[in-house]
Amino acid sequence: MQIHLVDATYELFRAHFSPRPPVRGRDGTVLSGVSGLVEQLCLLLRDQGATHVGCATDRVIRSFRNDRYAGYKTDAGVPPELLAQFPVAEAAIEALGIVLWPMVEFEADDAIAAAADRFAADPRVERIVICTPDKDLAQCVRGDRVVLWDRRRDLVYDEAGVRAKWGVPPAGVADRLALVGDAADGFPGLPGWGEKSAAAVVARYGRLEAIPPEADAWDVAVRGAAGLAATLREHRDDALLFRDLATLRTASDGVPIPQADADDLRWAGADRDRWAAFCDEWGLPRLANRPPRWR
Repeated sequence: MQIHLVDATYELFRAHFSPRPPVRGRDGTVLSGVSGLVEQLCLLLRDQGATHVGCATDRVIRSFRNDRYAGYKTDAGVPPELLAQFPVAEAAIEALGIVLWPMVEFEADDAIAAAADRFAADPRVERIVICTPDKDLAQCVRGDRVVLWDRRRDLVYDEAGVRAKWGVPPAGVADRLALVGDAADGFPGLPGWGEKSAAAVVARYGRLEAIPPEADAWDVAVRGAAGLAATLREHRDDALLFRDLATLRTASDGVPIPQADADDLRWAGADRDRWAAFCDEWGLPRLANRPPRWR
């Protein structure tokens, strides 16, 4: 079997900010994100023939990471009309009959990482496809068995693809982010470290702890190595904190993934009455016939 893991938060944001005319539901409520998410899920089920699917959402934008670093991302700046669509999106996913993981303490990325880790251990699972272009989730890639799929560009990143795109193997993604930072998640990285220098050093040494403290001991050519080494020595604690923020959690860390068996993700079709009720409640008749199969 093949499992598809969907970052529904990403799809919701992407659809909401699409340049297309907004989709409005009952009483003029903006539901562009919800509509786009449903369209993408139905395409996945119909055109891609997905059979086992799990969706993760950020029910609350804040997570345990905000307690560890004050600058970590929050819902500040997120349009209220987008935030209001999260519970509607979760209702849509459940009405479609798709497994939903709504995260509160953790993030949607953690749920996907936990699911990928759990179900990759099942020998019946031939491949796990993580449906997102998010570089954070590149750390979940394993060979060509657990891959990232950028659906918008139709690009698949296996382990070799991760190395080619980000310059490091999956195991080095969090260390690379610790050095270069992640503006989307709200942590800056270390001064002076850029994409090329971080990728080159992490690709050579693997982990922050393995990077020699003095540039004279480096056997990788990096411009400004002396200054970069000095910065890493001076800001070592920051780098370790940023790596911790970037590292995705799994079920062993407490991420709640109730499904123990891969077959628990099997999609059996949408319940016609429940889906009709959802579309009626939110004023979305255009989506009434989108599900490709009824339960």
